[in-house]
Amino acid sequence: MKPKQGITGVVLAGGMARRMEGRDKGLVPFRGRSLVAHVVEALAPQVDELFVNANRNREAYAGLGYPVIGDDLAGYQGPLAGILSAMRRAGNDLLLVVPCDAPLLPADFVRRMKTALETAGAEIAVAFDGKRLQPVHALIARRLADDLEAYLKSGERKIDRWYDRHAVVKVDLSDRPETFINVNTLDELTRLESAEVVE
Repeated sequence: MKPKQGITGVVLAGGMARRMEGRDKGLVPFRGRSLVAHVVEALAPQVDELFVNANRNREAYAGLGYPVIGDDLAGYQGPLAGILSAMRRAGNDLLLVVPCDAPLLPADFVRRMKTALETAGAEIAVAFDGKRLQPVHALIARRLADDLEAYLKSGERKIDRWYDRHAVVKVDLSDRPETFINVNTLDELTRLESAEVVE
């Protein structure tokens, strides 16, 4: 049995993926399986509970074997809406957030994020790739759900601005740049398919 981490994971696949020519990004094939299948496979052993946040093609996502949750707020309001829905359903005190288009998630990702959060006594841990923060690779205290809901109801949507309201620790993952190879267009997917990337 895997050790109890006290962490719920959520894979964010609830966006419109406008740059993917209307295709549901998480379900786009990559190396023989959907992008989201790679993310789920990497994340599931690292967390106690796992959700997929999706607002389209929910039956296809359910085929991965994990609960699928939609945004509670209508209108595709961005990643924070998916995060809030997961926070409201999580059975653990911490929520680990990753995007559906980052198929090369390392096996020590959650451990490093949790260690940084606990060491700093922070409320949110955000991954840092050596150049910039990666805000949808984050570990967030579930107790912030009410504050997040109020933030969204005020009309705000920017994830960085919400993080700025709380105690945040930056987690240096510059030694694992493949973590942040995401796919926003079909051209990027083609390049990644043919690249020699160490997993």
